[in-house]
Amino acid sequence: MRPVCSFTDYFVIATGRNPRQTAAIWDEVHGRMKQDHDLIPRTADGTGEGTWVLADYLDVVLHVFTPEARAYYKLEDLWGDVPAVELEVAAG
Repeated sequence: MRPVCSFTDYFVIATGRNPRQTAAIWDEVHGRMKQDHDLIPRTADGTGEGTWVLADYLDVVLHVFTPEARAYYKLEDLWGDVPAVELEVAAG
């Protein structure tokens, strides 16, 4: 995100198939970050609804969307001038 964004270095954008899966993705990331790295987000929003979970880890901001919310907010278009790094889907 830098140098076009002053508040974070990276956005991580993920999509769950529905609010329940989106909440499960958030729960897993939150639990692992806390357990493995002793990190908790400065703030987290949307964890109850599960359509768009936003967690601010300062250097990294996590966005977990349902497909509908991701299509509506279009963060990739909004921040289109920032280079994207595609990661493979995690198997689990």
